[in-house]
Amino acid sequence: MSGETHLDFTANANGHPGAAPGNLGFNQIQLHRIDKHQAEVREMKDGALVATVREKLSKDGTALTSTTSSAGHPSQTTVWTRTGGTKDPKDPFAGDWTQDLSKTHMQQGSLIKIEADGSGGARFLGDYSYTARFDGKPYDVKNSRNDTVTLALADPHTVDETFRRDNQVTQKDRWQVSADGQQMICSTTATLETGQHVTEKLVFKKQ
Repeated sequence: MSGETHLDFTANANGHPGAAPGNLGFNQIQLHRIDKHQAEVREMKDGALVATVREKLSKDGTALTSTTSSAGHPSQTTVWTRTGGTKDPKDPFAGDWTQDLSKTHMQQGSLIKIEADGSGGARFLGDYSYTARFDGKPYDVKNSRNDTVTLALADPHTVDETFRRDNQVTQKDRWQVSADGQQMICSTTATLETGQHVTEKLVFKKQ
């Protein structure tokens, strides 16, 4: 698998784990071919399950949908469109694929809470949580695939948020609050555990 992120591994479709060195979130791959158009990939780190990816090909073999599930996190769906490579009747998964951003979703229906922590920082509560100051220094993140977060104020209405895992940047968010304070837009660029590169814009309304 090659693209903006390169993954290199070999796995047999017999359900036995194979080595996947050099990846951020996992070092073993367990591949199971469900049928000709479906496969399940289990990503593991030192024998522990990190995420499960369900791959499903369209009947005409031109679209590939990847649904990633991991404990404590919403499912993440990435849709790919075939852009090259000869269709192989023995392995319809083979080929060159380009991500369809219009059909890719990291999460939907999220409810978050942001409040001042009383010392010039912010407390974030959602699918994950943290307390951090706007000083560009790393702070621990709880219940997340990421280890740390840093915050920086771009202007009074804009916050840049950077997440890291194993000291490598995995996600960058820009939060922008409307002038009336009733709407907040989060523009996200992230790399999933699978190495997939995802860009998404989320809109939040104050409750």
